[in-house]
Amino acid sequence: MPRKKSKQPPFYKQIKFSTYVIGFLIVCALYLTYRYRHGVQYYLTIIEKSLKGEKLTDEKVTKYDIRNIEIMDQYYLKTFGVDVSHYQGKIDWTKMHTIYHLYPINFAFIRSTMGTSSIDDTFEENWEGAKENNILRGAYHFYRPDENSTLQAQNFIQKVNLEKGDLPPVLDIENLPKNQSMDRLVEGVKNWCKIVEEHYGIKPIIYTSDKYFEDYLQGHFDEHLIWIANYNFWVQEMKGHWDFWQFTEKATIDGVKRYKVDVNIYNGTIDDLEGLTL
Repeated sequence: MPRKKSKQPPFYKQIKFSTYVIGFLIVCALYLTYRYRHGVQYYLTIIEKSLKGEKLTDEKVTKYDIRNIEIMDQYYLKTFGVDVSHYQGKIDWTKMHTIYHLYPINFAFIRSTMGTSSIDDTFEENWEGAKENNILRGAYHFYRPDENSTLQAQNFIQKVNLEKGDLPPVLDIENLPKNQSMDRLVEGVKNWCKIVEEHYGIKPIIYTSDKYFEDYLQGHFDEHLIWIANYNFWVQEMKGHWDFWQFTEKATIDGVKRYKVDVNIYNGTIDDLEGLTL
């Protein structure tokens, strides 16, 4: 009688388990390389600069740098900019061209004044630096809740001379009042906006944190552009009420040596942004 052929196990059962593991790891590596391709590109740029002996903007690339790049990659059709104050020290505006050598800096908000009488001592230099390097510029006032809103508006107006092509003025409200109610605070913010709008002929932008806006300001400033600060590492998308999103305070940018920089997304094109200017 002829010998009976032994039954071969299915093909997939002939493959060693270790081969499956290696294949899975290769697929994961390919996905992560694609998903974080700009982060990889930034790392390679740092390595290349180091091998050439060039000075790096920052010797250490952090998880925040990688996250920042990925957020901007997700919103690559939008418009990117920075905001600065005296915390950044002396800025070399001739080097303020791109963010991570990947995305153009199209606008800059610059702190001008604080409260009823304080001024940012780097404002004038930054104000001129942005203009000379063809960056759309805007000025912002840091609002102190327990100080007179009219005097705060006058402080801003006396310091900031907006020109045709400048972005609308910005009111930065972050702190809670200690000596008045939230209702009075909202009245004060509205008064500041009213005075500033009458002077410049354009509605101010409101800047605050996501939680502050939703808890205290939402519904009171529907006619204003809203600029939200939300640095949550896991937040990947803008909400419907965000016209600007300050998504990080930890960006590394050429031209700034002293401190990390805030980076913002405007929810529109550069043409849309230019349409907001005076």
